[in-house]
Amino acid sequence: MCGIVGYVGAKDCSEVLVSALRKLEYRGYDSAGIAVFENDKIRIAKEKGRLDDLQKRMDAEGVPCGHIGVGHTRWATHGVPSAVNSHPHRGGKNVTLVHNGIIENYKELKETLKDLGRTFVSETDTEVVAQLMDFNYMGDPVQAIARTLSVVEGSFALGILFADRPGELYAVRRESPLIVGVAEGESFIASDVPAIIKYTTQYYLLEHDEIAKLTFDGVSFCDLEGNSIEKELKVADWDQEAAEKGGYEHYMLKEIHEQPTAVKTTITPRISDGVPNLEECSITPERLSDINQIYIVACGTAMHAGMIGKYVIEKLCKVPVIVDIASEFRYRDPLIKEGDLVVIISQSGETADSLAAMRLAKKMGAQTLAIVNAKGSSIAREADMLIYTHAGPEIAVASTKAYMVQISVMYLLAFEMAYSKGLISEEECRRLTSELVGTSDKIEMTIGLVEPACKVFAQELTEAENLLYIGRGLDYALSMEGSLKLKEISYIHSEAYAAGELKHGTISLITEGMPVIAVATQNSLLDKTISNIKEVKARGAKVLIVCDDEAQISDDVADAVIRVPKIEECLMPMLAAVPLQLLAYYASVLRGNDVDKPRNLAKSVTVE
Repeated sequence: MCGIVGYVGAKDCSEVLVSALRKLEYRGYDSAGIAVFENDKIRIAKEKGRLDDLQKRMDAEGVPCGHIGVGHTRWATHGVPSAVNSHPHRGGKNVTLVHNGIIENYKELKETLKDLGRTFVSETDTEVVAQLMDFNYMGDPVQAIARTLSVVEGSFALGILFADRPGELYAVRRESPLIVGVAEGESFIASDVPAIIKYTTQYYLLEHDEIAKLTFDGVSFCDLEGNSIEKELKVADWDQEAAEKGGYEHYMLKEIHEQPTAVKTTITPRISDGVPNLEECSITPERLSDINQIYIVACGTAMHAGMIGKYVIEKLCKVPVIVDIASEFRYRDPLIKEGDLVVIISQSGETADSLAAMRLAKKMGAQTLAIVNAKGSSIAREADMLIYTHAGPEIAVASTKAYMVQISVMYLLAFEMAYSKGLISEEECRRLTSELVGTSDKIEMTIGLVEPACKVFAQELTEAENLLYIGRGLDYALSMEGSLKLKEISYIHSEAYAAGELKHGTISLITEGMPVIAVATQNSLLDKTISNIKEVKARGAKVLIVCDDEAQISDDVADAVIRVPKIEECLMPMLAAVPLQLLAYYASVLRGNDVDKPRNLAKSVTVE
């Protein structure tokens, strides 16, 4: 979703703002802009399109020159993408601001302001906030912010400039993420750490309804009543290099290659004496043994990781698991009871639907467990139990390594729960855990083995209009993720189906030469899956099978076979995900798409 940055310091403000915004491009955007104090007046430059389009406009009209300002990348929620609707927005003569999030009652506020004589130039909810804050401004920024926040509803983060205070930058948040970075003689605001990592690793987490004031003398914090707040200074454990491409053509390819390290970093600290130990995450054997039912709630790729978790937990732990799309969870009156566990999976930890689902679960008496990658995020802070996935920054919009570490955590949870419930022995728990640890090296091996074949078969996909993924059991869950990856970045229409459902309607879609990708890593289901594959092959499909390197596949079953190393059957998704990711990647590259920033998508969805 939208990205916010702000700067106060001796450097060229425009240069810092644009540079920081480039680090937030992964969030998705359709326009960009900056506002800078130039000779004690606020000068705005904004444009529809990419940051390069903004830079061209500034090069033509003059770059704002100053040392304090705010910047923004917008992903449209109200109003079409345009220069007028892009941020920053003025609210009369006093207030200029940028906004991430959504104002739910902006229509009512807009009508009230119109009745008070205010006029609007954009279609956005953001301009309503700017106008309202300008109306409330009587010379005291904190009071103006407090009055404004007392009536607005929704989720938001704001970076604010007041025209008569050229040495000050203000920030406030509710729900939407915002951090305040500090370095020697300068300070920053940003939606996420990668935006400022080039300049500093030190930052503060801004909490709900806290106001930050940035000046050339430093940073201070207060609540809405103006009471001073002392905050803990944090240090990011990412460096600038971690947020760069590292020689790869795209971030997505780099992040696929980072998966072995990400898995190792995530699971190794959670293993003690050869078995999973999640006590640092407030997860104890006693807590796990008492769980009777689990809900896994997530969106998109994270939901697909939850599907893998469902299969493994139900098989090993004999606990019923319901996987819900977060945006549907609240609206179907879920039958949550005390003693149930609700697992929220979110890469950003700020996914609006997932956060709302977690809050509902807590109200209904369930225990909540968050699996997130972003430290200090809203979901991380509010969950009863928390497992951080140490994937590091994931810049590409299409998730790869975040998905892989989410899966690895689901395995850890399943193994420890099964052991805690006495359903597997200590010896079996050690064996499974050892196999999981070994997947890190096997993932690296798999990348080297399958990448050439994925490049070749991706050429078969470039002209396809439709595509099917099929599989059974864990392979079906994995097919769902493979299909999503292809849709996200190649723009080829694809669907995933349980292979056994083909004859119930889907097989009518098969036409001559239509690509079908069959995932067949579950040996216990291999014969049945091959039977389904033959059905589509007989109707003219061009079939690629993804299977392990010991599977017996006759030449007449498929047009191509991609084999991955054989490991414990329940862990096969950890390896089979790799070729599906690479197929999507190379199909997108061959079609000339913007791999890292696919159209219409955002990395972090912070509104419903």
